[in-house]
Amino acid sequence: MSETDGTFAASSRSTKHSPRVDEELEHEVQGMLKAERATRAEEWREVEPSGEDQPAIQADPTGTLTGGVPVGMTPEAVVARAELARWLDRADFPSTGADLVEAARDHRAPDAVADELSRLPEGETYERIGDVVRALGYPTET
Repeated sequence: MSETDGTFAASSRSTKHSPRVDEELEHEVQGMLKAERATRAEEWREVEPSGEDQPAIQADPTGTLTGGVPVGMTPEAVVARAELARWLDRADFPSTGADLVEAARDHRAPDAVADELSRLPEGETYERIGDVVRALGYPTET
């Protein structure tokens, strides 16, 4: 799920930097992307590869989440919980569903996030993000 196609998920652009800084950071890694190897002049700055007796370390091996998925959850539920938590602060709790939609909009959350939160049943108070995720029907860890 992604914001670009109007569905609920993480965006491709950073929300921590301005577009100008994002472009500068992207420019810094262009050499590595085009060369398909590290481009540092000093070898001592390179990250050492994993040893023969150690597993290969990858940021996202074959599409799985780094660190795995908690027991009882699906990868989609982990992404959904992370996306909701990204736009809601601890200070936003306890709150009702309508208050959480308003809080997400105050934090400039995408419309897809606000739409997802608007599915919450009315009249209930949510103490934490786990309560929100369960109320939306996502599986949670056991």
